[in-house]
Amino acid sequence: MEYVNLGRSGLKVSRLCLGCMSYGEPDRGLQPWSLGEADSRPFFRQALEAGINFFDTANAYSDGSSEEIIGRALRDMARRDEVVVATKAFFPWRNAPNAGFLSRKALFHAIDDSLARLGMDYVDLFQIHRFDATTPEEETMEALHDIVKAGKARYIGASTMEAWRFAKLQHIAERHGWTRFISMQPQYNLLYREEEREMLPQCIDQGVGVIPWSPLARGKLTRPWEEETSRSQTDPLFRLAFARSAQQDQVVVEATQRVAAQRGIPSAQFGLAWVLSKPAITAPIIGATKTAHLADAIAALDVSLSQEELATLEAAYVPHPVQNAIPLPKNPPRLSLLAG
Repeated sequence: MEYVNLGRSGLKVSRLCLGCMSYGEPDRGLQPWSLGEADSRPFFRQALEAGINFFDTANAYSDGSSEEIIGRALRDMARRDEVVVATKAFFPWRNAPNAGFLSRKALFHAIDDSLARLGMDYVDLFQIHRFDATTPEEETMEALHDIVKAGKARYIGASTMEAWRFAKLQHIAERHGWTRFISMQPQYNLLYREEEREMLPQCIDQGVGVIPWSPLARGKLTRPWEEETSRSQTDPLFRLAFARSAQQDQVVVEATQRVAAQRGIPSAQFGLAWVLSKPAITAPIIGATKTAHLADAIAALDVSLSQEELATLEAAYVPHPVQNAIPLPKNPPRLSLLAG
């Protein structure tokens, strides 16, 4: 396993990050397809044995049970100083004022709850799950800085927002001498490449590590186009992501599977190798609900794509509607399913 610095920080992370959205009690929250604790633990063992030291979760995943599962697994299987644990906050955990978003009150409550569920004194990376237009940016950035200074998080990161908003938040932190984000977690895959326009160049220029979610487009790149799964039938992000460009996306999927077949390797390895080939990318966040998923991700680290293969994979892409923001009602429900 190769280890690289996350952005310009000194934090060393594996080139793959195990995403833990799929691990949580299926009867909690809004993710009936998630794996319970007994079924989840083998994936942590498999990841650690492969050298993966980077694990990403969120307070919204399975009503917090994802954090509980990852905390117990890593306590049993790893040394705390050798693993990098990331979690996120933003989505409401209850239909009540202040129970979510990025106010000072909400962020301090969220980090304390996450640490309690994880059974840890600190997280390595505390991320804002979305941008909060209802809270002053200065309030959010100062609160994140104070969480770091209180020792509850070592670094901070952001996820899924417009590039100009991310630049503004970084500028606010720099102007006040507060902690800056070291990472950005956007959606990025062969079916959604809009971040190539502004966010990825900005991250390269500013030395921000990029840890993309859904690098295989929620599995669409790995199976026949019409094939459904329990998750694809219940996850609203599938409808958001593929509704307007389904015909052209199908062309990309079929090209990926065709070129992978010519090389004699699974399309999952090929799709992930494409993401890993991009200079902006630090560590894709991989999901795994079968041991083969994780094995393919690890094997993708050794797959090199030719210029001809890259051109074939990228040729059919068409612009997509930007998916950086999810409109929220005044009294939003818990949105675990929408949290990439």
